[in-house]
Amino acid sequence: MASSLSFSRSSAVAGARVPARARLVGAPRSRPTRGPVRTVAGNSAEDGIFTPIVKVTRNIMGAKEFNKLRGKGISLHSQVITEFCKQIGADNKRKQGLIRQAKKNGEKLGFLS
Repeated sequence: MASSLSFSRSSAVAGARVPARARLVGAPRSRPTRGPVRTVAGNSAEDGIFTPIVKVTRNIMGAKEFNKLRGKGISLHSQVITEFCKQIGADNKRKQGLIRQAKKNGEKLGFLS
């Protein structure tokens, strides 16, 4: 005589019936090992033409205020790039490429020191 509850065959443990969703199957899974942590932000080129000015300004203003100012400048530049792309009809992929190139140029010139 079959019961109205559905259980899987492997859920029976020592005669007890346990719903399939409540049982534990096998050993707990371990997390995959990861490689070394990479720094995404930051500047790899510390010798750009504007690096001395950037460092002096950061020391005068303080790091927190300087980062706010730099963030506003980056945001405004991204907005200019976005408006330019709208005017010429460039797609989002092209716009993202221009923004990435602007970041690379900023690193080379020392703006992101």
